[in-house]
Amino acid sequence: MSAPEPERHELDRRVFEREQTPPGDVALIASEFLAGFEAVDAIDRPAVSVFGSARVQEGSPEYTAAREVGRCFAEAGFAVVTGGGPGVMEAANRGARDGGGLSVGFNIRLPHEQAGNPYCDVSLTFKHFYARKTMFVKAAEGFVVFPGGFGTLDELFEALTLTQVGKIEHFPLVLFDSDYWSEMLAWVSKELLPRRMISADDLELMTVTDDALDAVRMVVGAYERRVSS
Repeated sequence: MSAPEPERHELDRRVFEREQTPPGDVALIASEFLAGFEAVDAIDRPAVSVFGSARVQEGSPEYTAAREVGRCFAEAGFAVVTGGGPGVMEAANRGARDGGGLSVGFNIRLPHEQAGNPYCDVSLTFKHFYARKTMFVKAAEGFVVFPGGFGTLDELFEALTLTQVGKIEHFPLVLFDSDYWSEMLAWVSKELLPRRMISADDLELMTVTDDALDAVRMVVGAYERRVSS
């Protein structure tokens, strides 16, 4: 007669013990979260997180617009938080400096693309994406998302999902450049909504603009309404 199979919870425990993260990595992850929370606590004013491609160059429409958005947020009394790298991130941090504001960069160690930009007053480099992304959300009163690739889409849908499921407040999520985002939004409306993968209200979580001042007004206005209420 064969021995009875262990109970399921016992099997789960054994798998966990084999696959759990090594203690050294646990300590590193914990230290990254602690350093990140301390950096966020050092931000002495409301903040906006700005996402976008590391690959755009100075002089491009995206760079110029992100720099203008960063400047306008600084002049409105907001800190500007980015991924601390080149491209859109550099432009937004640079704009915050132009406007005399606080410029924050949460960088990530990568084999390419992600050298830090020189326009950050507060700068912290992470090894783990999930610790870094937590700080973007922790710091923010809203999000402005410029054109970008997989990393930008990851940051967009992270913020969108957390808002949708109520893990964070309904902060403004502004997509900058209507031409860039229009096909994605059309796909969401054509495919996800009719199949009931999302609800109609979920479409209202994102706003699109091509104007720097509009992006700033949306975030600042929502913050002022929340504070006053």
